[in-house]
Amino acid sequence: QVQLVESGGGLVQPGGSLKLSCAASGITFGFHVMGWYRQTPGKQRELVAVINTGGSTNYADSVKGRFTISRDNAKNTVYLQMNSLQPEDTAVYYCNGKFSIMDYWGQGTQVTVSS
Repeated sequence: QVQLVESGGGLVQPGGSLKLSCAASGITFGFHVMGWYRQTPGKQRELVAVINTGGSTNYADSVKGRFTISRDNAKNTVYLQMNSLQPEDTAVYYCNGKFSIMDYWGQGTQVTVSS
C-alpha cells in the first residue's frame, strides 16, 4: 500500500520559517520524481517545487530564493524548507510522487502564515 505522509505544517508569523517533511512507503522512492504542491480554497492546486531522481530541482517563480526542496533516498523522505514566509503562502501543502504513469498524493498539511 502506497502512503505519502506529510508533516511539519502549522501557524507561523510573516517572515518565519517552516520545514515540511513527506515520508513515503510502498514505493521505490529513488525512482520517483517528488514534488510539493499547494492549494487554497477556490483555486487549482499549483506546483511549488519538484526534485527529480538525480536531485535536479525546479521552483515556482513565487517561491524561488525562499523555498528549498530536498530528498533523502535512504529515509524515503522529501523535504520543503520554507523561509521568509508570507501570508500568500498560506495553503494546504501536498506531497506528490510520480513514476511513469503512477501518480501518488499525500493527504496534505496546512500552512498558515499570519500575525
